[in-house]
Amino acid sequence: MNQEIEIRVLEIDEQEWIKKLESMGASLEGKWLQKRKVYDFHPVIDNKWIRLRTNGKKTTLTIKEIKDENSIEGTNELEIEVSDFEKTALILEELGYHYRSYQENKRIRYRFQNIEIDIDTWPLIPTYVEIEGPNKEEVETFLKSFTFDKGKITTLGVDSIYRNIYHIAPDFKVLTFEDQIK
Repeated sequence: MNQEIEIRVLEIDEQEWIKKLESMGASLEGKWLQKRKVYDFHPVIDNKWIRLRTNGKKTTLTIKEIKDENSIEGTNELEIEVSDFEKTALILEELGYHYRSYQENKRIRYRFQNIEIDIDTWPLIPTYVEIEGPNKEEVETFLKSFTFDKGKITTLGVDSIYRNIYHIAPDFKVLTFEDQIK
């Protein structure tokens, strides 16, 4: 498994971040509506799950594992690109995996040198930015280019942001902009 190096800044002003990124010379890689299905292992393994995700251009199947949600280096992932979201979902179903959640979010991705910057908008919570890089030092150095409330920095994942920051139980079977079904 590979270690993810990422941090999030909550409740950002999307237009201010875009303006700053563009003034720095960051390149816009795309704007997408992302769709994902989340599956549990059998038996369930705490802090470990399977994610099938597509942005309409690229579809991935990933095993995610949270080792320490309070660390910028606390998540491991093993990911492969697959050719078809729906067919991969059918294969998982045939293997006995039934998704626990279907989710959608809007993502705007920029790249600056080795840093990937994702401006993410999810249903029911304010927009945040996720910054991922090759190592902790580069991510932290990049963050210093921006002005924001330092109390809004987190290493929590999406479910924990819903639960711990906004006090919304993240146990949605469907979480889209149109529907939030428990």
